[in-house]
Amino acid sequence: MSGLFLTLEGIDGAGKSSHIDALAVLFKAQGRNVTRTREPGGTPLAETLRGLILEQPMDALTESLLVFAARRDHVLKVIEPALARGDVVLCDRFTDATFAYQGAGRGFDMNVLSALERWVQGGRGIGTESAEPASPTAASDSLLQPDITLWFDLLPAIAAERLAGARVPDKFESQPVEFFRRVAAGYAERAAGAERFVRIDASQARDQVWQQIEAALFDRGLIAKGTGESL
Repeated sequence: MSGLFLTLEGIDGAGKSSHIDALAVLFKAQGRNVTRTREPGGTPLAETLRGLILEQPMDALTESLLVFAARRDHVLKVIEPALARGDVVLCDRFTDATFAYQGAGRGFDMNVLSALERWVQGGRGIGTESAEPASPTAASDSLLQPDITLWFDLLPAIAAERLAGARVPDKFESQPVEFFRRVAAGYAERAAGAERFVRIDASQARDQVWQQIEAALFDRGLIAKGTGESL
């Protein structure tokens, strides 16, 4: 059984993280092994970098380099081994978030982000600690990318209402609504023309959001409804 790489994306407050538990239960009921993880994070090193990224002030280049450094460790130590075992990998954010937050939100150079993406996710460097990463000019079809991305699309003003008072915000959650408008636009641009993206209307009630998720997975042949069998 081949591995499946599923990512959940969306602005802060869109509600994506609240569905990871249900997704894990769903795939386990289909007979699949599940690896749950997140970005930035997923390994001890990446979690340390996550703390710096979310809390410490820094310029956009430093931030982007730390994000991709965390991703490199995460890919090598968690994502690739899990996919090789045939697991379903459920990842709360991946590279799309970097293009949305650091690129569109922070206004950082998208070409530099694309080069870093090819370095970190290029096939030549994946799966072995000793291999050199792929050249920044390597073909994009060799990149490790999600098989399916659930994009939780929500108006930034509604997301801000959901986040208000929920917890002490990190440096991204405390950004003004205009920042999240840029991030949301970045996600929309990233999703345009990418078949792996499934737009989820995150403004609906939680059970309705779940119905959208389940329908999308069934339509793509990733789950079998009501049979308990994996596809």
